Amino acid sequence: MARIQPTPGADGHEPAGATGPSGAGRRKAVRYAVPVAVAGVAAATIGIGSALATAGDPDLPKITAQDLIAKVAASDVQQLSGSVRVTTDLGLPSLPSGVSLGGAMGKAGGGKGKADANPAGKLTELASGSHTLRVAADGPDKQRVSIVERAAEYSLVRNGDQVWAYDSGSNAAYHTTAPKGAADGSRDHKVPEGLADASPQELAKKALAAAEGTTDVAVDGTAKVAGRDAYRLTLTPKQSESTVGSVRIAVDAKNGVPLKFTLTPKGGGKAAVDVAFTKVSFDRPSASTFTFTPPKGAKVTEGSHDGKAGRQGADGFGKGSLPAAPGTDTASAPKVTGTGWATIARLDTGKGTGGMGAGKGLGPKGGAHAKDAEKLLDSLGGKVTGSFGSGRLVSTRLVNVLLTDDGKVYAGAVTKEALLKAADSAR
Repeated sequence: MARIQPTPGADGHEPAGATGPSGAGRRKAVRYAVPVAVAGVAAATIGIGSALATAGDPDLPKITAQDLIAKVAASDVQQLSGSVRVTTDLGLPSLPSGVSLGGAMGKAGGGKGKADANPAGKLTELASGSHTLRVAADGPDKQRVSIVERAAEYSLVRNGDQVWAYDSGSNAAYHTTAPKGAADGSRDHKVPEGLADASPQELAKKALAAAEGTTDVAVDGTAKVAGRDAYRLTLTPKQSESTVGSVRIAVDAKNGVPLKFTLTPKGGGKAAVDVAFTKVSFDRPSASTFTFTPPKGAKVTEGSHDGKAGRQGADGFGKGSLPAAPGTDTASAPKVTGTGWATIARLDTGKGTGGMGAGKGLGPKGGAHAKDAEKLLDSLGGKVTGSFGSGRLVSTRLVNVLLTDDGKVYAGAVTKEALLKAADSAR
């Protein structure tokens, strides 16, 4: 398989993720990502086997890696609908008996038994297992994503400035109003980033952004995805610190939309992340798709809006917005070191892990939640020391996280050694 660097293609386009005067145009390439509700974050399951089945790889015209990347960059699909299958196997450590993540971290959306459809509770659902999502979009301000479960469905709907979330299992709804200008590309009042990142488009965008100068890139045959002809683009990181073995992106041969994203760890085994359309249409969805009225008897929680993105309301989220991911506000935004696949994020929580069991950091102060937090920390990883001091190292098949006792968090899809070295260098 011939391997080449992702240099500009014959048609003059540069690969996605490059910088320069034409950067804005290239970002338009992949600027439209299906807003998948959850981080998931969103199963009467559908038959992915039959949906992806093919009588043979399609016979398509030859294309270079440069031209295929340019095709993705030039894609500007604004309307689509379909089903997405998300399968994640990060190898997360098992929690100790009797401990729940919700209990250790505290209930963001309310206490036990409280019906609340706030999307914050869905951000962790795609961290493991398989999930079926139904998605629809008509431009940047009309979007719908549903997590399909066996006996219930959770939907997140945006129609202009109206944003609704609804959990059919609890008959609870959450409503907020997006401010003017929210459709201009700002994510402050759009679908939570953890949810949007569950789409093949968004994942492909991030992978291509990391590819420049750090990756072997090749077109590795063709495939049939959701009944559509596609080229397979393979990215293989060259940086030894990376825990990513390879990324495969199936690109629609006609319109350049990523249809499938598969990430395999360097350690081998089955994919850590596999996200694919099982059904897709690029026709404009019906306007009624984005219309929502709470069912009779539904408990509706209203969000408030003070116009200040990132400000925390009584419920623990930015007021008037869908919840932002931790560390995304200006004050606590993580610092980034490294480049490409070896990028490491550093976050200063201001609270040491050593005090979490006493009610500092994870979970509410004292009580059973504090004990859960202490058990959770003990289960997550082993203790480590270095020039940075001491802390705990949490490892998965793909991501390593260092929690230092003085409140620093280092995370990245990099080796343990690279993470510890970054922490030492930051002292």
